[in-house]
Amino acid sequence: MPTIKQRTSQPQAVISLTNAGIDPTLANLFAARGIADVSELDTGMEGLLPPSSMLNAERAGRILAKAIKTDKKILVACDFDVDGCSAGAVAIRGLKMMGAKHVNFKMPLRNLHGYGLGKLLVQEIHQQFAPDIILTVDCGVSSYEGIDEANKLGIFTLISDHHLCAADKPLPNAMCIVNPQQPGDEFKSKNIAGVGVIFYVMLALRAELRAQDYFTQSGIPDPNLATLLDLVALATIADVVKLDSNNRRLVANGIRRIKAGRACAGINALLEVAGKEREKVTATDLAFLISPRINSAGRLEDASLGVQCLTTDDTRVASDIATRLNALNAERKDIESQMKESAEIALEEVDVSGRFSLVMHDPSWHQGVIGILASRLKDRYGLPTIIFAKGDDGILKGSGRSIPGLHLRDAMDIVDKRHPGIFKAFGGHSAAAGASIVESRFDEFVMAFEKVVRELIDESVLQQVIETDGNLPNESMTIETIDKIEKNVWGQGFPEPLFDDEFVVIEQQILKDKHLKLKVAKNGAAFPAIWFFRKELLPGQARLVYSLSANEFRGEKTVQLMVRHAEVQ
Repeated sequence: MPTIKQRTSQPQAVISLTNAGIDPTLANLFAARGIADVSELDTGMEGLLPPSSMLNAERAGRILAKAIKTDKKILVACDFDVDGCSAGAVAIRGLKMMGAKHVNFKMPLRNLHGYGLGKLLVQEIHQQFAPDIILTVDCGVSSYEGIDEANKLGIFTLISDHHLCAADKPLPNAMCIVNPQQPGDEFKSKNIAGVGVIFYVMLALRAELRAQDYFTQSGIPDPNLATLLDLVALATIADVVKLDSNNRRLVANGIRRIKAGRACAGINALLEVAGKEREKVTATDLAFLISPRINSAGRLEDASLGVQCLTTDDTRVASDIATRLNALNAERKDIESQMKESAEIALEEVDVSGRFSLVMHDPSWHQGVIGILASRLKDRYGLPTIIFAKGDDGILKGSGRSIPGLHLRDAMDIVDKRHPGIFKAFGGHSAAAGASIVESRFDEFVMAFEKVVRELIDESVLQQVIETDGNLPNESMTIETIDKIEKNVWGQGFPEPLFDDEFVVIEQQILKDKHLKLKVAKNGAAFPAIWFFRKELLPGQARLVYSLSANEFRGEKTVQLMVRHAEVQ
Protein backbone atom coordinates (compact mmCIF):
# COMPACT_ATOMS: atom_id res chain seq x y z
CA MET A 1 0.00 0.00 0.00
CA PRO A 2 1.51 3.37 -1.02
CA THR A 3 2.24 5.88 1.70
CA ILE A 4 1.41 9.58 1.37
CA LYS A 5 4.28 12.00 1.81
CA GLN A 6 3.84 15.75 1.74
CA ARG A 7 6.43 17.85 -0.06
CA THR A 8 8.27 20.48 1.93
CA SER A 9 9.51 23.88 0.83
CA GLN A 10 11.86 26.49 2.18
CA PRO A 11 9.85 29.27 3.90
CA GLN A 12 12.26 31.89 2.57
CA ALA A 13 11.61 30.76 -1.00
CA VAL A 14 7.86 31.06 -0.46
CA ILE A 15 8.30 34.57 0.95
CA SER A 16 10.55 35.59 -1.95
CA LEU A 17 8.09 34.34 -4.55
CA THR A 18 5.08 35.87 -2.80
CA ASN A 19 6.85 39.23 -2.48
CA ALA A 20 7.50 39.07 -6.22
CA GLY A 21 3.77 38.91 -6.84
CA ILE A 22 3.25 35.15 -7.13
CA ASP A 23 -0.07 33.86 -5.81
CA PRO A 24 0.54 32.30 -2.35
CA THR A 25 -0.82 28.89 -3.39
CA LEU A 26 1.44 28.81 -6.44
CA ALA A 27 4.36 30.15 -4.42
CA ASN A 28 4.10 27.09 -2.17
CA LEU A 29 3.86 24.77 -5.18
CA PHE A 30 6.89 26.31 -6.88
CA ALA A 31 9.00 26.39 -3.73
CA ALA A 32 8.25 22.71 -3.11
CA ARG A 33 9.72 22.02 -6.57
CA GLY A 34 12.98 23.81 -5.87
CA ILE A 35 12.13 27.26 -7.23
CA ALA A 36 13.66 29.91 -4.98
CA ASP A 37 13.47 33.04 -7.14
CA VAL A 38 10.89 34.35 -9.60
CA SER A 39 13.56 34.54 -12.32
CA GLU A 40 13.60 30.72 -12.38
CA LEU A 41 10.02 30.77 -13.66
CA ASP A 42 10.93 32.74 -16.78
CA THR A 43 10.10 30.80 -19.96
CA GLY A 44 11.29 33.33 -22.52
CA MET A 45 13.20 31.86 -25.46
CA GLU A 46 15.94 34.45 -25.03
CA GLY A 47 17.08 32.44 -22.00
CA LEU A 48 17.43 29.19 -23.97
CA LEU A 49 20.85 27.56 -23.79
CA PRO A 50 22.78 28.42 -26.98
CA PRO A 51 23.52 25.79 -29.69
CA SER A 52 27.22 26.54 -29.26
CA SER A 53 27.06 24.90 -25.82
CA MET A 54 26.03 21.52 -27.29
CA LEU A 55 29.03 19.55 -28.52
CA ASN A 56 29.13 19.16 -32.32
CA ALA A 57 25.85 21.02 -32.95
CA GLU A 58 27.68 23.74 -34.86
CA ARG A 59 29.72 21.13 -36.76
CA ALA A 60 26.50 19.35 -37.72
CA GLY A 61 25.16 22.70 -38.89
CA ARG A 62 28.17 23.18 -41.16
CA ILE A 63 27.82 19.67 -42.60
CA LEU A 64 24.13 20.11 -43.33
CA ALA A 65 24.67 23.61 -44.73
CA LYS A 66 27.16 22.22 -47.25
CA ALA A 67 24.79 19.36 -48.07
CA ILE A 68 21.94 21.79 -48.76
CA LYS A 69 24.08 24.08 -50.91
CA THR A 70 25.37 21.14 -52.98
CA ASP A 71 21.94 19.50 -53.39
CA LYS A 72 22.86 16.34 -51.49
CA LYS A 73 20.17 13.78 -50.74
CA ILE A 74 19.39 13.64 -47.02
CA LEU A 75 17.53 10.74 -45.42
CA VAL A 76 16.07 11.28 -41.96
CA ALA A 77 16.06 8.01 -39.96
CA CYS A 78 13.60 8.18 -37.06
CA ASP A 79 12.72 6.12 -34.02
CA PHE A 80 9.13 4.83 -33.91
CA ASP A 81 7.86 6.57 -30.75
CA VAL A 82 6.44 10.08 -30.32
CA ASP A 83 9.89 11.56 -29.74
CA GLY A 84 11.19 9.89 -32.89
CA CYS A 85 8.20 10.92 -35.01
CA SER A 86 8.28 14.51 -33.75
CA ALA A 87 12.05 14.74 -34.11
CA GLY A 88 11.71 13.42 -37.65
CA ALA A 89 9.09 16.07 -38.38
CA VAL A 90 11.34 18.81 -36.94
CA ALA A 91 14.24 17.64 -39.14
CA ILE A 92 12.14 17.33 -42.29
CA ARG A 93 10.35 20.64 -41.82
CA GLY A 94 13.51 22.43 -40.70
CA LEU A 95 15.64 21.20 -43.61
CA LYS A 96 12.98 22.11 -46.17
CA MET A 97 12.52 25.56 -44.61
CA MET A 98 16.23 26.13 -45.17
CA GLY A 99 16.20 25.17 -48.81
CA ALA A 100 16.97 21.44 -48.82
CA LYS A 101 15.47 19.98 -52.00
CA HIS A 102 16.05 16.26 -51.46
CA VAL A 103 14.74 15.18 -48.05
CA ASN A 104 13.11 11.83 -47.32
CA PHE A 105 12.56 9.78 -44.19
CA LYS A 106 12.49 6.13 -43.19
CA MET A 107 11.06 4.48 -40.09
CA PRO A 108 12.01 1.06 -38.74
CA LEU A 109 9.21 -1.47 -38.35
CA ARG A 110 9.18 -2.60 -34.75
CA ASN A 111 8.81 -6.32 -35.50
CA LEU A 112 11.17 -6.39 -38.50
CA HIS A 113 13.98 -3.93 -37.87
CA GLY A 114 13.86 -3.39 -34.13
CA TYR A 115 15.05 -0.15 -32.56
CA GLY A 116 17.42 2.29 -34.19
CA LEU A 117 19.42 2.35 -37.40
CA GLY A 118 20.00 -1.36 -37.93
CA LYS A 119 21.94 -3.03 -40.73
CA LEU A 120 18.82 -4.21 -42.57
CA LEU A 121 17.24 -0.76 -42.37
CA VAL A 122 20.37 0.84 -43.84
CA GLN A 123 20.34 -1.64 -46.72
CA GLU A 124 16.70 -0.80 -47.43
CA ILE A 125 17.44 2.93 -47.22
CA HIS A 126 20.29 2.50 -49.71
CA GLN A 127 18.12 0.54 -52.16
CA GLN A 128 15.11 2.83 -51.88
CA PHE A 129 16.66 6.30 -51.62
CA ALA A 130 20.43 6.07 -52.30
CA PRO A 131 21.06 9.05 -49.97
CA ASP A 132 24.31 10.91 -49.52
CA ILE A 133 23.66 11.48 -45.81
CA ILE A 134 21.61 9.64 -43.21
CA LEU A 135 20.57 11.98 -40.40
CA THR A 136 19.37 10.00 -37.38
CA VAL A 137 16.93 11.54 -34.91
CA ASP A 138 16.28 10.12 -31.43
CA CYS A 139 18.49 7.13 -32.23
CA GLY A 140 21.88 6.14 -33.63
CA VAL A 141 24.28 6.25 -30.70
CA SER A 142 23.92 2.49 -30.19
CA SER A 143 23.54 1.60 -33.89
CA TYR A 144 27.06 0.25 -34.45
CA GLU A 145 26.19 -2.31 -37.13
CA GLY A 146 23.98 0.12 -39.02
CA ILE A 147 26.59 2.88 -39.03
CA ASP A 148 29.27 0.41 -40.23
CA GLU A 149 26.94 -0.78 -43.00
CA ALA A 150 26.29 2.82 -44.09
CA ASN A 151 30.03 3.45 -44.22
CA LYS A 152 30.51 0.36 -46.42
CA LEU A 153 27.81 1.64 -48.77
CA GLY A 154 29.43 5.08 -48.97
CA ILE A 155 26.70 6.86 -47.02
CA PHE A 156 27.74 9.47 -44.47
CA THR A 157 25.91 9.36 -41.15
CA LEU A 158 25.13 12.26 -38.85
CA ILE A 159 23.75 11.15 -35.48
CA SER A 160 21.43 13.28 -33.36
CA ASP A 161 20.40 11.39 -30.24
CA HIS A 162 19.90 11.77 -26.50
CA HIS A 163 20.21 8.18 -25.29
CA LEU A 164 23.03 7.00 -23.06
CA CYS A 165 26.27 6.03 -24.77
CA ALA A 166 27.92 2.67 -24.18
CA ALA A 167 30.42 2.98 -21.34
CA ASP A 168 32.63 0.07 -22.42
CA LYS A 169 33.29 0.91 -26.08
CA PRO A 170 33.93 3.92 -28.31
CA LEU A 171 31.17 5.82 -30.05
CA PRO A 172 29.91 4.62 -33.47
CA ASN A 173 32.06 5.56 -36.45
CA ALA A 174 29.75 8.30 -37.72
CA MET A 175 30.75 11.49 -39.51
CA CYS A 176 29.35 13.57 -36.66
CA ILE A 177 27.55 12.82 -33.38
CA VAL A 178 25.37 15.33 -31.56
CA ASN A 179 24.32 13.89 -28.21
CA PRO A 180 24.56 15.70 -24.85
CA GLN A 181 25.24 12.32 -23.21
CA GLN A 182 28.52 11.77 -25.06
CA PRO A 183 31.87 12.24 -23.27
CA GLY A 184 33.10 15.82 -23.34
CA ASP A 185 29.71 17.45 -23.85
CA GLU A 186 29.09 20.13 -21.22
CA PHE A 187 25.56 21.04 -22.33
CA LYS A 188 23.72 21.86 -19.10
CA SER A 189 20.35 20.33 -19.99
CA LYS A 190 21.27 16.64 -20.01
CA ASN A 191 17.54 15.84 -19.82
CA ILE A 192 16.79 17.13 -23.30
CA ALA A 193 14.66 14.84 -25.49
CA GLY A 194 15.65 13.63 -28.95
CA VAL A 195 13.39 16.26 -30.49
CA GLY A 196 15.26 18.93 -28.54
CA VAL A 197 18.62 17.74 -29.86
CA ILE A 198 17.55 17.96 -33.51
CA PHE A 199 15.91 21.33 -32.82
CA TYR A 200 19.32 22.55 -31.62
CA VAL A 201 20.93 21.16 -34.77
CA MET A 202 18.39 23.13 -36.83
CA LEU A 203 19.22 26.28 -34.81
CA ALA A 204 22.91 25.72 -35.54
CA LEU A 205 22.19 25.07 -39.23
CA ARG A 206 20.22 28.31 -39.52
CA ALA A 207 23.02 30.24 -37.81
CA GLU A 208 25.56 28.77 -40.26
CA LEU A 209 23.47 29.61 -43.33
CA ARG A 210 22.85 33.12 -41.98
CA ALA A 211 26.60 33.59 -41.55
CA GLN A 212 27.06 32.60 -45.20
CA ASP A 213 24.29 35.04 -46.26
CA TYR A 214 22.64 32.04 -47.89
CA PHE A 215 19.04 33.10 -47.38
CA THR A 216 19.50 36.50 -48.96
CA GLN A 217 21.45 35.10 -51.88
CA SER A 218 18.96 32.29 -52.47
CA GLY A 219 15.84 34.39 -52.04
CA ILE A 220 14.62 32.13 -49.23
CA PRO A 221 12.75 33.75 -46.30
CA ASP A 222 14.74 33.64 -43.08
CA PRO A 223 13.27 30.54 -41.37
CA ASN A 224 11.22 31.03 -38.23
CA LEU A 225 12.15 27.92 -36.27
CA ALA A 226 9.70 28.86 -33.53
CA THR A 227 7.09 27.29 -35.82
CA LEU A 228 8.57 23.91 -34.79
CA LEU A 229 8.06 24.41 -31.07
CA ASP A 230 4.66 22.71 -30.99
CA LEU A 231 6.44 19.51 -32.08
CA VAL A 232 9.25 20.06 -29.59
CA ALA A 233 6.77 20.52 -26.75
CA LEU A 234 4.77 17.43 -27.71
CA ALA A 235 7.76 15.09 -27.76
CA THR A 236 9.47 16.58 -24.70
CA ILE A 237 6.35 15.81 -22.67
CA ALA A 238 5.76 12.44 -24.33
CA ASP A 239 9.29 11.20 -23.66
CA VAL A 240 8.89 11.94 -19.93
CA VAL A 241 12.21 13.76 -19.67
CA LYS A 242 12.84 15.97 -16.67
CA LEU A 243 11.41 19.46 -17.10
CA ASP A 244 14.47 21.45 -16.16
CA SER A 245 14.58 25.16 -16.93
CA ASN A 246 15.59 24.69 -20.56
CA ASN A 247 12.94 22.06 -21.26
CA ARG A 248 10.27 24.16 -19.56
CA ARG A 249 11.08 27.01 -21.94
CA LEU A 250 10.68 24.73 -24.96
CA VAL A 251 7.43 23.21 -23.70
CA ALA A 252 5.86 26.45 -22.50
CA ASN A 253 6.43 28.20 -25.83
CA GLY A 254 5.24 25.18 -27.79
CA ILE A 255 2.00 24.98 -25.81
CA ARG A 256 1.45 28.70 -26.31
CA ARG A 257 1.63 28.16 -30.06
CA ILE A 258 -0.87 25.32 -29.88
CA LYS A 259 -3.32 27.35 -27.80
CA ALA A 260 -2.98 30.27 -30.20
CA GLY A 261 -3.95 28.07 -33.16
CA ARG A 262 -0.45 28.09 -34.66
CA ALA A 263 0.28 24.37 -34.36
CA CYS A 264 0.90 22.17 -37.38
CA ALA A 265 -2.11 20.64 -39.12
CA GLY A 266 -1.40 17.21 -37.63
CA ILE A 267 -1.48 18.31 -33.99
CA ASN A 268 -4.67 20.29 -34.63
CA ALA A 269 -6.27 17.23 -36.24
CA LEU A 270 -5.23 14.97 -33.37
CA LEU A 271 -6.72 17.41 -30.87
CA GLU A 272 -9.95 17.36 -32.84
CA VAL A 273 -10.30 13.55 -32.90
CA ALA A 274 -9.44 13.51 -29.19
CA GLY A 275 -12.23 16.00 -28.50
CA LYS A 276 -9.93 18.59 -26.94
CA GLU A 277 -10.27 22.34 -27.52
CA ARG A 278 -6.86 23.71 -28.45
CA GLU A 279 -7.35 26.81 -26.29
CA LYS A 280 -7.45 24.58 -23.21
CA VAL A 281 -4.47 22.33 -24.02
CA THR A 282 -2.12 21.41 -21.17
CA ALA A 283 1.02 19.31 -20.96
CA THR A 284 -1.14 16.54 -19.50
CA ASP A 285 -3.24 16.56 -22.67
CA LEU A 286 -0.11 16.15 -24.81
CA ALA A 287 0.91 13.19 -22.66
CA PHE A 288 -2.41 11.36 -22.41
CA LEU A 289 -4.46 12.45 -25.43
CA ILE A 290 -2.07 13.15 -28.31
CA SER A 291 0.95 10.96 -27.60
CA PRO A 292 -0.89 7.61 -27.34
CA ARG A 293 -2.51 8.19 -30.72
CA ILE A 294 0.83 8.82 -32.42
CA ASN A 295 2.45 5.91 -30.59
CA SER A 296 -0.31 3.55 -31.68
CA ALA A 297 0.97 3.61 -35.27
CA GLY A 298 4.41 2.31 -34.34
CA ARG A 299 2.95 -0.21 -31.91
CA LEU A 300 0.41 -1.81 -34.24
CA GLU A 301 1.14 -0.75 -37.80
CA ASP A 302 3.68 1.62 -39.31
CA ALA A 303 5.12 4.59 -37.40
CA SER A 304 5.45 6.45 -40.71
CA LEU A 305 1.84 7.50 -40.18
CA GLY A 306 2.96 9.60 -37.22
CA VAL A 307 5.58 11.45 -39.26
CA GLN A 308 3.18 11.93 -42.15
CA CYS A 309 0.61 13.40 -39.77
CA LEU A 310 3.13 15.84 -38.30
CA THR A 311 4.68 16.96 -41.59
CA THR A 312 1.64 17.56 -43.80
CA ASP A 313 0.24 21.07 -44.20
CA ASP A 314 -2.91 19.75 -45.86
CA THR A 315 -5.68 19.87 -43.26
CA ARG A 316 -7.72 17.18 -45.05
CA VAL A 317 -4.76 14.78 -45.17
CA ALA A 318 -3.98 15.51 -41.52
CA SER A 319 -7.60 14.80 -40.58
CA ASP A 320 -7.61 11.49 -42.46
CA ILE A 321 -4.38 10.35 -40.79
CA ALA A 322 -5.54 11.50 -37.34
CA THR A 323 -8.74 9.50 -37.80
CA ARG A 324 -6.67 6.41 -38.65
CA LEU A 325 -4.43 6.98 -35.64
CA ASN A 326 -7.50 7.37 -33.44
CA ALA A 327 -8.80 3.99 -34.61
CA LEU A 328 -5.41 2.37 -34.03
CA ASN A 329 -5.34 3.79 -30.53
CA ALA A 330 -8.73 2.25 -29.78
CA GLU A 331 -7.42 -1.08 -31.06
CA ARG A 332 -4.32 -0.67 -28.89
CA LYS A 333 -6.50 -0.11 -25.83
CA ASP A 334 -8.38 -3.36 -26.51
CA ILE A 335 -5.14 -5.32 -26.88
CA GLU A 336 -3.70 -3.73 -23.75
CA SER A 337 -6.83 -4.59 -21.76
CA GLN A 338 -6.64 -8.23 -22.83
CA MET A 339 -2.92 -8.43 -22.02
CA LYS A 340 -3.42 -6.82 -18.64
CA GLU A 341 -6.18 -9.29 -17.82
CA SER A 342 -4.01 -12.27 -18.75
CA ALA A 343 -1.10 -10.79 -16.76
CA GLU A 344 -3.31 -10.42 -13.70
CA ILE A 345 -4.39 -14.07 -14.06
CA ALA A 346 -0.74 -15.16 -14.34
CA LEU A 347 0.19 -13.08 -11.30
CA GLU A 348 -2.36 -14.96 -9.21
CA GLU A 349 0.12 -17.83 -9.27
CA VAL A 350 3.08 -15.59 -8.44
CA ASP A 351 3.84 -14.22 -4.99
CA VAL A 352 5.26 -10.75 -5.62
CA SER A 353 5.79 -10.13 -1.91
CA GLY A 354 9.46 -10.26 -1.13
CA ARG A 355 10.43 -9.75 -4.77
CA PHE A 356 12.57 -6.86 -6.00
CA SER A 357 11.60 -7.16 -9.68
CA LEU A 358 8.87 -8.43 -11.95
CA VAL A 359 9.64 -10.14 -15.28
CA MET A 360 6.87 -11.73 -17.33
CA HIS A 361 6.40 -13.34 -20.74
CA ASP A 362 3.43 -14.66 -22.67
CA PRO A 363 3.63 -15.89 -26.27
CA SER A 364 0.27 -14.27 -27.05
CA TRP A 365 1.30 -10.76 -26.05
CA HIS A 366 1.77 -8.07 -28.69
CA GLN A 367 5.26 -6.59 -29.05
CA GLY A 368 3.86 -3.12 -29.61
CA VAL A 369 2.00 -2.97 -26.29
CA ILE A 370 4.43 -4.59 -23.84
CA GLY A 371 5.90 -1.23 -22.82
CA ILE A 372 2.50 0.04 -21.74
CA LEU A 373 1.82 -3.18 -19.81
CA ALA A 374 5.21 -2.89 -18.12
CA SER A 375 4.37 0.65 -17.06
CA ARG A 376 0.96 -0.35 -15.68
CA LEU A 377 2.36 -3.26 -13.65
CA LYS A 378 5.30 -1.18 -12.40
CA ASP A 379 2.86 1.42 -11.11
CA ARG A 380 0.65 -1.20 -9.49
CA TYR A 381 3.30 -3.27 -7.72
CA GLY A 382 6.07 -0.71 -7.27
CA LEU A 383 8.67 -3.04 -8.80
CA PRO A 384 11.00 -2.56 -11.77
CA THR A 385 9.18 -4.51 -14.46
CA ILE A 386 10.17 -6.04 -17.80
CA ILE A 387 7.57 -7.58 -20.10
CA PHE A 388 8.57 -9.86 -22.98
CA ALA A 389 6.73 -10.85 -26.14
CA LYS A 390 7.72 -13.52 -28.64
CA GLY A 391 10.00 -12.40 -31.44
CA ASP A 392 11.51 -14.34 -34.33
CA ASP A 393 14.12 -17.11 -34.39
CA GLY A 394 14.07 -17.97 -30.69
CA ILE A 395 14.25 -14.37 -29.49
CA LEU A 396 12.08 -12.62 -26.90
CA LYS A 397 11.66 -8.86 -27.22
CA GLY A 398 11.11 -6.96 -23.99
CA SER A 399 10.28 -3.53 -22.70
CA GLY A 400 11.04 -2.42 -19.16
CA ARG A 401 10.05 0.36 -16.79
CA SER A 402 11.94 1.16 -13.61
CA ILE A 403 11.37 2.88 -10.29
CA PRO A 404 13.29 5.81 -8.74
CA GLY A 405 16.58 4.50 -7.43
CA LEU A 406 17.25 1.85 -10.08
CA HIS A 407 18.96 2.68 -13.38
CA LEU A 408 17.38 0.08 -15.65
CA ARG A 409 19.91 0.17 -18.47
CA ASP A 410 22.81 -0.13 -16.01
CA ALA A 411 21.13 -3.11 -14.37
CA MET A 412 20.81 -4.78 -17.78
CA ASP A 413 24.46 -4.03 -18.47
CA ILE A 414 25.50 -5.92 -15.32
CA VAL A 415 23.34 -8.89 -16.31
CA ASP A 416 24.94 -8.84 -19.75
CA LYS A 417 28.46 -8.94 -18.33
CA ARG A 418 27.66 -11.79 -15.93
CA HIS A 419 25.71 -13.84 -18.47
CA PRO A 420 27.41 -13.42 -21.87
CA GLY A 421 25.16 -14.04 -24.83
CA ILE A 422 21.89 -13.79 -22.91
CA PHE A 423 21.13 -10.49 -24.65
CA LYS A 424 20.89 -10.00 -28.37
CA ALA A 425 20.55 -6.27 -27.77
CA PHE A 426 19.56 -3.81 -25.05
CA GLY A 427 19.53 -0.08 -24.45
CA GLY A 428 17.60 2.84 -23.06
CA HIS A 429 17.44 5.15 -20.06
CA SER A 430 17.40 4.89 -16.30
CA ALA A 431 13.60 4.74 -16.21
CA ALA A 432 12.87 2.80 -19.40
CA ALA A 433 14.77 0.33 -21.52
CA GLY A 434 14.29 -2.30 -24.19
CA ALA A 435 15.94 -5.66 -24.62
CA SER A 436 16.04 -8.74 -26.82
CA ILE A 437 17.05 -11.98 -25.10
CA VAL A 438 17.48 -15.63 -26.08
CA GLU A 439 14.14 -17.32 -25.42
CA SER A 440 15.70 -20.51 -24.03
CA ARG A 441 17.45 -18.42 -21.36
CA PHE A 442 14.33 -16.60 -20.10
CA ASP A 443 14.31 -18.31 -16.68
CA GLU A 444 18.02 -17.58 -16.33
CA PHE A 445 17.35 -13.92 -17.11
CA VAL A 446 14.54 -13.69 -14.54
CA MET A 447 16.85 -14.94 -11.78
CA ALA A 448 19.84 -12.90 -12.95
CA PHE A 449 17.85 -9.66 -13.14
CA GLU A 450 16.31 -10.23 -9.71
CA LYS A 451 19.78 -10.81 -8.23
CA VAL A 452 21.20 -7.64 -9.78
CA VAL A 453 18.26 -5.49 -8.64
CA ARG A 454 18.66 -6.81 -5.09
CA GLU A 455 22.30 -5.77 -5.16
CA LEU A 456 21.62 -2.29 -6.56
CA ILE A 457 18.74 -1.11 -4.38
CA ASP A 458 17.65 -1.30 -0.77
CA GLU A 459 14.23 -2.68 0.16
CA SER A 460 13.17 0.77 1.31
CA VAL A 461 13.29 1.92 -2.33
CA LEU A 462 10.44 -0.48 -3.08
CA GLN A 463 8.10 1.31 -0.71
CA GLN A 464 5.63 3.17 -2.93
CA VAL A 465 5.33 6.81 -1.99
CA ILE A 466 2.81 9.33 -3.31
CA GLU A 467 4.12 12.87 -2.94
CA THR A 468 1.53 15.58 -2.44
CA ASP A 469 1.44 19.30 -1.80
CA GLY A 470 -0.48 18.78 1.43
CA ASN A 471 -3.83 20.23 2.38
CA LEU A 472 -5.53 22.87 0.28
CA PRO A 473 -7.80 25.29 2.17
CA ASN A 474 -11.42 25.39 1.02
CA GLU A 475 -11.07 29.03 0.01
CA SER A 476 -8.32 28.04 -2.47
CA MET A 477 -10.37 25.28 -4.10
CA THR A 478 -11.64 27.58 -6.83
CA ILE A 479 -11.79 27.91 -10.60
CA GLU A 480 -9.31 30.79 -10.26
CA THR A 481 -6.77 28.48 -8.61
CA ILE A 482 -7.30 25.89 -11.35
CA ASP A 483 -6.71 28.52 -14.04
CA LYS A 484 -3.49 29.66 -12.38
CA ILE A 485 -2.21 26.08 -12.10
CA GLU A 486 -3.06 25.26 -15.73
CA LYS A 487 -1.18 28.30 -17.02
CA ASN A 488 2.05 26.63 -15.92
CA VAL A 489 3.91 23.65 -17.34
CA TRP A 490 4.04 20.52 -15.20
CA GLY A 491 5.65 17.18 -15.90
CA GLN A 492 8.56 14.89 -15.06
CA GLY A 493 10.76 16.49 -12.41
CA PHE A 494 8.25 19.33 -12.03
CA PRO A 495 5.19 17.29 -11.07
CA GLU A 496 1.59 18.34 -11.44
CA PRO A 497 0.16 19.55 -8.11
CA LEU A 498 -1.51 16.87 -5.99
CA PHE A 499 -3.24 17.57 -2.69
CA ASP A 500 -4.47 15.39 0.15
CA ASP A 501 -6.98 15.79 2.95
CA GLU A 502 -9.56 13.96 5.04
CA PHE A 503 -12.99 13.87 3.42
CA VAL A 504 -16.42 12.59 4.40
CA VAL A 505 -18.01 10.57 1.59
CA ILE A 506 -21.57 11.85 1.16
CA GLU A 507 -22.57 10.07 -2.06
CA GLN A 508 -20.95 7.54 -4.38
CA GLN A 509 -21.85 5.35 -7.33
CA ILE A 510 -20.11 3.29 -10.01
CA LEU A 511 -20.46 4.70 -13.51
CA LYS A 512 -20.40 2.43 -16.58
CA ASP A 513 -19.07 -0.35 -14.37
CA LYS A 514 -15.62 1.22 -14.24
CA HIS A 515 -15.53 4.73 -12.71
CA LEU A 516 -16.33 5.89 -9.17
CA LYS A 517 -18.36 9.11 -8.98
CA LEU A 518 -18.38 10.81 -5.58
CA LYS A 519 -19.62 13.73 -3.57
CA VAL A 520 -17.26 14.47 -0.69
CA ALA A 521 -17.03 17.14 1.98
CA LYS A 522 -14.47 18.77 4.25
CA ASN A 523 -14.76 21.69 6.65
CA GLY A 524 -18.38 22.23 5.78
CA ALA A 525 -17.97 22.43 1.99
CA ALA A 526 -19.01 19.70 -0.49
CA PHE A 527 -17.26 18.90 -3.77
CA PRO A 528 -18.03 16.56 -6.67
CA ALA A 529 -15.24 14.07 -7.41
CA ILE A 530 -14.40 11.35 -9.90
CA TRP A 531 -11.98 8.42 -9.63
CA PHE A 532 -11.40 6.92 -13.05
CA PHE A 533 -11.07 3.12 -13.31
CA ARG A 534 -12.00 2.59 -9.66
CA LYS A 535 -14.71 -0.05 -9.27
CA GLU A 536 -14.85 -0.32 -5.46
CA LEU A 537 -16.83 1.93 -3.15
CA LEU A 538 -15.15 3.84 -0.32
CA PRO A 539 -16.03 3.83 3.38
CA GLY A 540 -17.72 6.87 4.92
CA GLN A 541 -14.44 8.67 5.52
CA ALA A 542 -11.08 8.57 3.73
CA ARG A 543 -7.91 10.52 3.15
CA LEU A 544 -7.99 11.35 -0.55
CA VAL A 545 -5.14 12.31 -2.86
CA TYR A 546 -6.50 14.47 -5.66
CA SER A 547 -5.87 17.12 -8.26
CA LEU A 548 -8.21 19.98 -9.12
CA SER A 549 -10.19 20.02 -12.33
CA ALA A 550 -12.74 22.38 -13.85
CA ASN A 551 -15.91 20.63 -14.92
CA GLU A 552 -17.87 22.62 -17.50
CA PHE A 553 -21.58 22.04 -18.10
CA ARG A 554 -23.83 24.34 -20.12
CA GLY A 555 -21.26 27.11 -19.92
CA GLU A 556 -20.88 26.96 -16.14
CA LYS A 557 -17.61 25.85 -14.57
CA THR A 558 -17.45 24.05 -11.24
CA VAL A 559 -14.57 22.60 -9.24
CA GLN A 560 -14.22 18.83 -9.43
CA LEU A 561 -11.70 16.64 -7.61
CA MET A 562 -9.81 14.07 -9.67
CA VAL A 563 -9.08 11.36 -7.09
CA ARG A 564 -5.81 9.43 -7.52
CA HIS A 565 -5.57 7.48 -4.26
CA ALA A 566 -7.41 6.84 -1.02
CA GLU A 567 -6.06 5.96 2.40
CA VAL A 568 -8.70 4.42 4.67
CA GLN A 569 -8.58 3.27 8.26
